[in-house]
Amino acid sequence: MKLNRRQAIQTSAAALACTGTMETVSAVTVENNAKPFGYCFNTSCVRGQQLSLEEQVDLVIKAGYEGIEPWIRDMQAFKEGGGSIKDLGKKLADNNVKVVSAIGFARWIVNDDQERAKGLETAKHDMDLLKQMGGVRIAAPPVGATDIEGFDLFAAASRYYDLCEVGRNAGITPQLELWGFSKTLSRLGELAFVATEAGHPDACILPDIYHIYKGGSSFEGLKMLNGQHIHCFHVNDYPADPRRETIADKHRVHVGDGIAPVTKILQMVHKAGCRGMLSLELFNPDYWKQDPLKVATEGLAKVKAAVAKAFG
Repeated sequence: MKLNRRQAIQTSAAALACTGTMETVSAVTVENNAKPFGYCFNTSCVRGQQLSLEEQVDLVIKAGYEGIEPWIRDMQAFKEGGGSIKDLGKKLADNNVKVVSAIGFARWIVNDDQERAKGLETAKHDMDLLKQMGGVRIAAPPVGATDIEGFDLFAAASRYYDLCEVGRNAGITPQLELWGFSKTLSRLGELAFVATEAGHPDACILPDIYHIYKGGSSFEGLKMLNGQHIHCFHVNDYPADPRRETIADKHRVHVGDGIAPVTKILQMVHKAGCRGMLSLELFNPDYWKQDPLKVATEGLAKVKAAVAKAFG
């Protein structure tokens, strides 16, 4: 995506603005916290096994995670099948597992006014489902703008504000999500710009190790962000081959099994003030052929090992 001079300047300024209280929070040391982050499981990791939402909940509890990040479509299917979303939420709460976030695809950012209005209605529906389960945040990726060159980032900021207002009324916070393959919101600077220019008190971002790499941003950019507004961070790893230009979601691997500078990433985002959840998000077909519990437990062990290496 090419920005004109004004957009480029604004993007840089917005990224700097996101530092906010970074100098203050960076003084907080690991020793002053029980642990750097929490641990969450995005159910994409076992999507190929086609588990029901209830089976996903049981899996996350058994594997020992502190959080779950389900997909709205699985929640909808469970409800349509006669299941109680509220009861699943109670089971999670009884086992001290939080519904950290959820993955939805409301078209809140699109240019067409009528389609965007429908997208906000979809967001309301999704948020209601999530609220029943005890969730408080939902991913807000640039669905509908992924193939548009030169997307107006000021318009995106205004539309993200509207989405945040929908979320405030529903009691759910939309997290502006980075998509590295997209022509819009594929770079950390764009994400910071839109979140900053939205001017909403609930604005926050949802970064992802793989998507930062895929989008071409430097991980050094994480130092420019205020980590207090990163409540969920998608973690994963990627191999050296295929190259960045052709790598896809299916190539993601467990944390520590690729070439991503995971130690540096975790240290930077922590120093920037993030104390949120690391949510393991994978789409690897090889993992979909494995026992779900193996995927979940191995994934948790590898994320914890990475955190121990970064802060040990």
